[in-house]
Amino acid sequence: MSGGDACCAPHRPDVTTGVVAEPHAAAVVDTEGMVLLPGGPFLMGTDAADGYPADGEGPVREVTVDPFRIDATTVTNAAFADFVDATGWVTLAERFGTSFVFAGLLPDDHPPTRAVAAAPWWREVPGASWRCPEGVGSSVAERIDHPVVHVTWRDARAYARWAGKRLPTEAEWEYAARGGLVQARYPWGSEREPGGEHRMNVWQGTFPTTNTLADGWLGTAPVRAYPPNGYGLHEMTGNVWEWCSDWFHPTWPGSAAAPRVNPAGPPRTDAKVMRGGSYLCHESYCFRYRVDARSSNTPDSSAGNIGFRCAAAV
Repeated sequence: MSGGDACCAPHRPDVTTGVVAEPHAAAVVDTEGMVLLPGGPFLMGTDAADGYPADGEGPVREVTVDPFRIDATTVTNAAFADFVDATGWVTLAERFGTSFVFAGLLPDDHPPTRAVAAAPWWREVPGASWRCPEGVGSSVAERIDHPVVHVTWRDARAYARWAGKRLPTEAEWEYAARGGLVQARYPWGSEREPGGEHRMNVWQGTFPTTNTLADGWLGTAPVRAYPPNGYGLHEMTGNVWEWCSDWFHPTWPGSAAAPRVNPAGPPRTDAKVMRGGSYLCHESYCFRYRVDARSSNTPDSSAGNIGFRCAAAV
């Protein structure tokens, strides 16, 4: 495990051997729980000075996407359990035997675990997986309607293939997250908490020592915990990072080589795009709970704040 944007989530190098074959694709897409979006041109990215220009958030450019469908929520533990029951899929975290957990979610008497040097609030926990989010002894039994976590990009792709879907492109994700608004910072507008109302699950207080829980949650929140955006999509920011299909490169989005119609990211790099931020994001160190913010991780990385939602062509 090495650095990168460790504040967002630690990452592992790719494992290129012993990769399990993905399940066969579903013959028909089950569109229940998906929203049909019309597509068209929109302004992608941001030039805001308080963002992270080094992430490739800008420049603002007009991009066009075709009509597509996207899940109204991230994939839940219940839905992922159905996939596992049907296919026998074993996630990479389960095969590795460890995954990364935010230290603040571990019980006080939890055995010592290896911390990430660049972000010591991340701990490598034996037994942590989608089934046991905080390691041995934890369970999703009372979190069945929460986003599945500890899933790598490869796990997410396998699920999407089984469901007859795919992961959204980065452009599709941002188009969807904006909810029809033009250059707004959040899925609902330009204010983080309009009228004092919390619209997403992010860190409240002083990171990483004090979370006031003002938005109602310490770890993940159930899907549909907050009102949807203008397209009927829930928790597009906060809660969990969401995998996209694109390979990540910090200068690609604004380059002349990047297409402006149905862009699908650069040729292969060493990391995949993640979008939306998570329950651990805080403006003081990781102001990425914005519709125009970007991050990345290697396809074999998993952590307690990474999930996904699926898309499908029309």
